[in-house]
Amino acid sequence: MTPTAPGSHIAGKLGLSDRIFAGARSRGLLKTVEAGLKRVDSALERELRVADTLADATSRYLYDAGGKRIRPMLALLTAQLGDGATDAVIDAATALEMTHLGSLYHDDVMDAADKRRGVPSAHAVWGNNVAILTGDLLFSRASQIMARHGEDAIRLQADTFERLVLGQMHETVGPSDDDDRVAFYLQVLSDKTGSLIAAAAQSGIVFSNGPKQFEQAMVTFGEKAGVAFQLLDDVIDLSADPDETGKVPGTDLRAGVPTMPYLVLGQRTDAASVDLRTRIDEGVARIADGADPAILDDPLAQLRDHEATQATLDLANAWSTEAIEALAPLPDGAVREALTRFAQAVADRSS
Repeated sequence: MTPTAPGSHIAGKLGLSDRIFAGARSRGLLKTVEAGLKRVDSALERELRVADTLADATSRYLYDAGGKRIRPMLALLTAQLGDGATDAVIDAATALEMTHLGSLYHDDVMDAADKRRGVPSAHAVWGNNVAILTGDLLFSRASQIMARHGEDAIRLQADTFERLVLGQMHETVGPSDDDDRVAFYLQVLSDKTGSLIAAAAQSGIVFSNGPKQFEQAMVTFGEKAGVAFQLLDDVIDLSADPDETGKVPGTDLRAGVPTMPYLVLGQRTDAASVDLRTRIDEGVARIADGADPAILDDPLAQLRDHEATQATLDLANAWSTEAIEALAPLPDGAVREALTRFAQAVADRSS
């Protein structure tokens, strides 16, 4: 049942080696981060092993399918501001990546996603109940790893997990009539995506005994870069090329999950925009009643080319810029340069 592992590609769609670690002074940093990521991958392989045959297969399923390892990479990067990739940094990076993996199992169930990372989603293979329980198991394992490093580590993990859950809960329930839907969605992204990336950036400082005055800067940086990353994912979700997403184009919207281009479209009052929004809503309702999801192919193609999607790109760039501004307290050097390039890359994955 386990897909063939393509290996850990830290570049992925981000092009880390070409973009984030560009420049002469970044080459040595890249080697350091890659060495750390190999240690994280070894730790993940070890920590995801379960004596129970079924749990072992399900726990490693999405890990074996690949992934960008963005969160471990950030932890290893910021750790260079302290004592480097200590054993505690490796543990924290491993725990946060496991937390991310666990959230994917749950997200795919709630979003009824058919594919993840180019393979059938876990619930499509084993059913909803097993997928949910697998996510729970990974959360438990992540907490066990953090518990090795004391109360502060447990609190960081627990606070991050609380925000992940609240973000998913708010996304599931949706905004109230009085809420601004775009602002509400941005808060969901901050909780669901930004919080975990912020925790990774912060943990690199905390677990490498880095300067405490950098912690808040890393939290702000990670959260804003995480929102930019997710806004770009909303645009990529509309890609006509499934190789870009590992999913059917428009998977989220077909499942009735609103994304930023759709929400921005809803703010437009011209006749063409209103008509497009109406056709998307009607299509989602028909799919929920059993219609072929292909009925949304044309409307989603139109949304991809709509000004609302460009506005989402512009918003991602604005959050990326704010992430870069948060780096002001850091000293000039390879780490700050790489973090700057990271924030730029998550808001522009076109090359």
